[in-house]
Order: sequence, then structure tokens, then C-alpha cells
Amino acid sequence: MKTTATLFFFVYLLTIRCGFTQDSKSQVSIITGKINISRYHNYEQLNQKNKEILLNLYIERLEVILNILPNIAFGTESNVSIKSLGMHETKNNKKILKKQHMATANFIESSTAYQKAILPYSNKSDLVTAILFYEDLLKSLYTYKDFRND
Repeated sequence: MKTTATLFFFVYLLTIRCGFTQDSKSQVSIITGKINISRYHNYEQLNQKNKEILLNLYIERLEVILNILPNIAFGTESNVSIKSLGMHETKNNKKILKKQHMATANFIESSTAYQKAILPYSNKSDLVTAILFYEDLLKSLYTYKDFRND
């Protein structure tokens, strides 16, 4: 009798674990990848940095923008999922989302390789200006929901 109760208990735990595992797999975020930067800068701070650091800051900001901007109609946070939007979690919807994630990751990878090869030839002041522009754009993306009327 004790063995049967123990067996049922373990089967029960296994069933619960599988249920939670399946639920977490289905909660695929619309926005993936890097969506935040560590800090914002002003002109003086950026102008004091060497070009290598500026290149990394530029690429980091571009990556965040490329992850968020195409999905802005869904929101700007990583916790937005198919389910939270009220969409059906069909295999086709998940497949389309996974394909989009892969396309975005591939684009960011190729864009980063391009930026690393070409940006070292850019003017430092233009690079500083571009970083400041990207940071302003990111600030406006994070306040996107302030424009909603609902």
C-alpha cells in the first residue's frame, strides 16, 4: 500500500512538472534578444571615450533598436507573448514567430559584422552624434505606451 501511494505521488509530481514545462514552452516572447542598454550618455561623456568603445556602444544601441522597432505595435517589453496578445498558440503562429526571431538574429549578426568592418573609418564626432541619436530614439521607444489612448 505504501509503495502504491508513493508511486501515485511521484506520478502526480511528474504530471504537474510536465504541465508547467509545456506551459512555459508555449509562452514565447514576441520580442527577443537584447532590449535594454545599461546607461545613457551625454556629448561630453561620449567625446572622452576612445573610438573602440564608441563603436561598441553604437553597435549595442543598434542591436536594441533592431530587436524592438519591428515589433513596436505589440509593445516594447520582452514579456509580450502570443498568449498575452490574445492570439491562438497554434503551431503555425509559433513557427512564424520562431522564423522571425531567427531572421532578426541573422540580420543583427550580419549588420554587426558590417558595422565592425566599416565603422572604424567613420568620423568620431559623427559616431558620437549617431549614438546620441540612437539613445534618444530608445528613450522614445520606452515611452511608446504613453502615446496610447486606451
